[in-house]
Amino acid sequence: MSATAERLQLPLPRPNVLDLAPLYEVLRREAPIAAVTTPVGDPAWLVTRFEEVRLLLGDKRFGRSHPEPERASRLSSAAVLDGPTGEYETEEADHARMRRLLTPAFSAKRMRMLSDHMGELVEGYLDQLVAEHEAAPDGVVDLHSRLAFPLPVAMICRLLGVPESDHEHFSSLSERMGNTAIGEEAHRAREEFLQYMVGLIETKRPALGEDVISDLVRAQSADEAYDYDQMVQLCVGLLFAGHETTVNRIGLGVLFLLTRREHWDALVADPDGRVDATVEEIMRLGAPGDFGLLRYAHTDVDLAGVTIRRGDAVVISINAANRDASVYSEAETFDPDRPERTHLGFGHGAHFCIGASLARTELRVVFAALARRLPGLRLAKELDELEVRTTLTGGVAELPVTW
Repeated sequence: MSATAERLQLPLPRPNVLDLAPLYEVLRREAPIAAVTTPVGDPAWLVTRFEEVRLLLGDKRFGRSHPEPERASRLSSAAVLDGPTGEYETEEADHARMRRLLTPAFSAKRMRMLSDHMGELVEGYLDQLVAEHEAAPDGVVDLHSRLAFPLPVAMICRLLGVPESDHEHFSSLSERMGNTAIGEEAHRAREEFLQYMVGLIETKRPALGEDVISDLVRAQSADEAYDYDQMVQLCVGLLFAGHETTVNRIGLGVLFLLTRREHWDALVADPDGRVDATVEEIMRLGAPGDFGLLRYAHTDVDLAGVTIRRGDAVVISINAANRDASVYSEAETFDPDRPERTHLGFGHGAHFCIGASLARTELRVVFAALARRLPGLRLAKELDELEVRTTLTGGVAELPVTW
């Protein structure tokens, strides 16, 4: 990577869990592709403007693999989304196979089948929350541990076929694996997660069911080109990605709504009519984490006045792109009634999030139920007092509320 006099240090400090560093606005305007140093000290390019972010998300000249993995810049000390993944020579074909295998599992039809179960789960969690609220001396309960965290875990586990008795173990492994503050412990958690998944796969193999892991086992058995280790890693990735970002968007969505009371009141007045637009605005502004998506250039690319060399790391900031004032009016303002409906919260192009329909369904069920059941909901702590998660996907570790 070309030398530069000054490199920005990631992550850029943010004033609170809902707002980004003001420097992002300057970068979008003056240096939409800027030289930075990752949190672990490696060089990279940070992409912040909507135009370039959208382009790079769908540009086949960039990928998750690296021509020389041992020399690749790394993003963090976590054990997921931290460095190159996949095979450089076969990444595109491998990704196409993965999409082909998984698309039926995440179809709109499958999501409709899950939605009734999801509704029952949410109502059950809210029943428990109300009971705890009545029993608590101060009436304060934690919406994170009682709803925002367990619901996405339960749904991705049901979809993939993870036994309910394993939920707590899987959640612990996932939390450790994505933690940016525990060093080698995160990588030990990944190895434990891989071993757990091998055990689950082999337990299922004699009597495969109607779930995603069973589907992948069948596909791997029928296709010699589909490597067993790839299947195991894909299952781990699905379990991690399938709940982490939704956990955070439930939390961030509650914070956006309860700190902008007029939008909460509007949702309470018409939950079914307003929930879709509310969810899309949460998806736009609530992209979790400070790290961005990591890609590597597979060839030299000239873009926005800089030359990105083959092998260079590129950090794509969905957060920054979704707040681009050249695309959105009052871009930093949470406004479900805004005229602009597009956002990059689920990515774009070939890597558009395959679980988008699941995430949307979960968020719609959660926020409509909260508005109906708990119209007087309010935060029991100030925004800057909340404990923030030290994971790649960020978000809050607690959500104390009352009503």
